[in-house]
Amino acid sequence: MLPNLFSIGPLTIHSYGLFVALGFAVGFLVMLKIGKSQGIKSQQVMDIGFIVILMAIIGSRLAYVAMNFSHYKAHPVDIIKIWEGGLVFSGGLVAVVIVMIWYLRRHRLSFWPMGDLCAPGIAIGQAIGRLGCFMAGCCYGKPTDLPWAVTFTHPQSLAPLNTPLHPTQLYSAFSGFIIFGVLMFLNANKQFQGQVFIWFLILHSTARLIMERFRGDERGLIAGTEMSMTQLLTLLVLLGAVVALFILKSKKEK
Repeated sequence: MLPNLFSIGPLTIHSYGLFVALGFAVGFLVMLKIGKSQGIKSQQVMDIGFIVILMAIIGSRLAYVAMNFSHYKAHPVDIIKIWEGGLVFSGGLVAVVIVMIWYLRRHRLSFWPMGDLCAPGIAIGQAIGRLGCFMAGCCYGKPTDLPWAVTFTHPQSLAPLNTPLHPTQLYSAFSGFIIFGVLMFLNANKQFQGQVFIWFLILHSTARLIMERFRGDERGLIAGTEMSMTQLLTLLVLLGAVVALFILKSKKEK
C-alpha cells in the first residue's frame, strides 16, 4: 500500500498517523453532535473527548509495547513512534474505561450515559483508523488464495511482501462502520441508560474474536495455549458486557 503519503522537507506524513488522527477527529465530532442532542454541555463533552483520546492512545500503545516487549526493550525510543503503527484497541478501551470511571466519580456524573455518548464516536474512529492500518500494512492477515486477497509490495510496508493476505484491516474497518450504524440507531431508540455502550462492547468484541482467526501478525500467545492476550481480554470484555446487559435490562423492567 502506501505507508508514507508525502514528505515536506524533513517532515513525512505517515498514512497510519493521518488516518488515526482523522478517526479521532470524526469520533469527537460525533460525540459533540450526540451530546448536543441530549442537552449535554459542549465543554463537558470536550473534556470527556480529550480524556478518551488521550487514554486511548496511551493504553493502546502500552498494550502493543507489552506484546512486543523484546523489541522495545532493545529500542526504547521506538515506543513513542505511534505514527509508524502499533496500537492495540482493547488496551486503549480498558484504559479509557478505568480513567473515565475515576473522572465521572470525581465530577459526580453517571457512567452509563457518558458511555452511551462515547460509544458511537469510538466505533467510527476505530473504523477510520483501520484504514490507516491497511495503508501501512500493520495488523495484516494470514496468507490466502481468496479472490479479494491483498498483496503488499511497498518496501516500507509492515506486512509480508509479495504474499496474498487476508485484508483483515478492511474487515475490521467494515465491521466498525456497521457497528457505528447500529449504535446510532440504538442511540435514537434507547430504552435504558448504558444500552448503547453495552451493545458496542458486545458487537465489537464479537467482531474482534472473529477477526482474530484471520490475523497473521504475531499476537503474543499465552503460555501453553493457542489464545493470544488480545483474544483473552476481548473474551472477558464480551462476557462482562453480556452480564451487564442482563443486569441493566432487569433493572429497567423493575
